[in-house]
Amino acid sequence: MAEQMMQETAGKAIPAGYKQTEVGVIPEDWDVCLLKNICSSFKTGKLDANAMILDGEYRFYTCARNYYWINQYAFDDEALLISGNGANVGYIHYYKGKFNAYQRTYVLTCFSADIQFLKKQMEVNLSERIRTEVNAGNTPYITMDTLTDMMVPLPKNRQQQIAIANVLSDSDALIGALEQLIAKKQAIKSATMQQLLTGRIRLPAFALRPDGTQKGYKPSELGEIPEDWEVVSLGNLLAYEQPTKYLVSHSKFLDEGSYPVLTAGKSLVLGYTNEENGVFTDLPVIIFDDFTTDSKFVDFPFKAKSSAMKMLKPRNQKIPLSLIYNLLNSVDYLVGDHKRHWIGEFQFLNVVMPSDNEEQTAIATILSDMDNELQALTQKLDKARALKQGMMQQLLTGKIRLPLTAGA
Repeated sequence: MAEQMMQETAGKAIPAGYKQTEVGVIPEDWDVCLLKNICSSFKTGKLDANAMILDGEYRFYTCARNYYWINQYAFDDEALLISGNGANVGYIHYYKGKFNAYQRTYVLTCFSADIQFLKKQMEVNLSERIRTEVNAGNTPYITMDTLTDMMVPLPKNRQQQIAIANVLSDSDALIGALEQLIAKKQAIKSATMQQLLTGRIRLPAFALRPDGTQKGYKPSELGEIPEDWEVVSLGNLLAYEQPTKYLVSHSKFLDEGSYPVLTAGKSLVLGYTNEENGVFTDLPVIIFDDFTTDSKFVDFPFKAKSSAMKMLKPRNQKIPLSLIYNLLNSVDYLVGDHKRHWIGEFQFLNVVMPSDNEEQTAIATILSDMDNELQALTQKLDKARALKQGMMQQLLTGKIRLPLTAGA
């Protein structure tokens, strides 16, 4: 990696105040240090993962992102704990105090540089190493030599290290706060859906009969439902269209293009294409994966990737599609065999909904407002993550220098 960086910067003018090093161009008042020269203790835990207990006294760090508990401690220090393998390989915990660790968790202590600054540098270094291994088709893991021989760009001024770490920690705090807020808002929306889509809570405008008495409930095949609601199958609410004429003609997608190529799975956007023919524009629409039953609400033109996708549109245009989408996602359905589900089973699943179109619209509006708020927060989170990524690239290489107070 160092040789690649040297080659990439060869022939390029080095700005005044900077120098060429094994890790690229860095400020003249920075050094490149091996991690073993600024960290004097590299150990691993000794325990199996099953040593954890439910209510322990001390933290127990494994290769997971969360910590567990144990009643014995093996370390009492300020440490960086690094997952050596598994799904979270390279993940770094910081902790100060008494704790224990799994045998494939590396425990680094005794630093001569600021520990939080080093944590940020190591996160970048390890993520790049892991990404390289994955791209090469290898199973990534971390050895002791990976850590001890890691080259770290390091400001000579410790106050500069601390200032950089503080800025990046502030970014982490903002990201963490947004993640917690999104989780809270998502929980509120889920609870609201559960109440509104079953009629357990009625909106005030639709809760009373014309004579002013409270509306009641009636038995149905789905249990007690409001007296003026009905049971209806998804197939009676939605008509489907096959994606054949909307399929993209190639599998190499662009990073940017005229139209996104969609999947109904978690990622939604697989890439982009400049194909002009066969663009789906009859919006909004629900896209439905016939094999996994995953679905997405889409309100922008797109091309489709898979023939397993179905486009679902309301049979009755007066019923808000967003309401039907929330109803579709509220059904309890266990995906079993690998088969196409919509025609054979999914369309026959029943849901309950108001008979009154005004009540349908009112419920849809409330849930859509919540979705819009969640979308705005998610976009804010994405921007915060991108900003932090850019800041790390600039600050941890010294491309941007932070001002220090006099005497620092």
